[in-house]
Amino acid sequence: MNGESAKHVFSEKIDDWLLGFYDAFEFMKLFFKEAFSGSFEFTEFVRQCYSIGLKSLPLISLTGFVTGYVFTKQSRPSLMEFGATSWLPSLVTIAIVRALAPLVTSLICSGKIGSGIGAELGSMKVTEQIDAMEVSAVNPIRFLVVTRVAAATVTIPILSFYCSILALAGAFLNVTTNENTNLVAFLEHGFDNIIFLDIITAVVKATSFGFTIGIIGSYKGFNAANGTQGVGQAANSSVVLSMFLIFLEELFIVQVSNWFR
Repeated sequence: MNGESAKHVFSEKIDDWLLGFYDAFEFMKLFFKEAFSGSFEFTEFVRQCYSIGLKSLPLISLTGFVTGYVFTKQSRPSLMEFGATSWLPSLVTIAIVRALAPLVTSLICSGKIGSGIGAELGSMKVTEQIDAMEVSAVNPIRFLVVTRVAAATVTIPILSFYCSILALAGAFLNVTTNENTNLVAFLEHGFDNIIFLDIITAVVKATSFGFTIGIIGSYKGFNAANGTQGVGQAANSSVVLSMFLIFLEELFIVQVSNWFR
């Protein structure tokens, strides 16, 4: 028993968790070191922006429009009980701008982009392509990780803004179908209670979510092992961990932003 306990500081699971946290911290340090030193792989960055951003537009378009339409439709009965359907544009706009657009966009992208980054880098890791890049004097962190994390950090706020527009379009379609409200009146009532802090908070959320998706996918991919099974695990764990951290960040940012209201 003494020999077994001497192998672990706390327990096997706790030690593994702490070691994983330390490895992630060291990976983050290496990322920031390479991101702010040396040359920037701009061509690869643009390619990743196209892959992450432009190819996600169809999915974001459908998700955003349906989210706005369904949320408006589900909110109407509750407001009708109090005779407050005139507040529907304001309610929907606040919900979309403050929470739904950045959160829905990030959750969709964590499944599509996070898993893609984890699987791509994981396959490169297990097939020793990353080792070959190091032998060829190509910095894999700068070429593979920095470009993908930067692309996710830049494109997801743009996708979130685009999702907001489509969600408001879906909400307007539902409102104008039931109340015959014109677009100008809808926008005036909708943005009447939106302040500059709401816009800043949404941008901060989307930016932090994008960074989280990129760095988690890259970290999991870079640490993939055990062949094709490890690639699948890297993709799956990238999605799960990214979503978990996104909800934690959402909670933290909301609490901080409420201090300034």
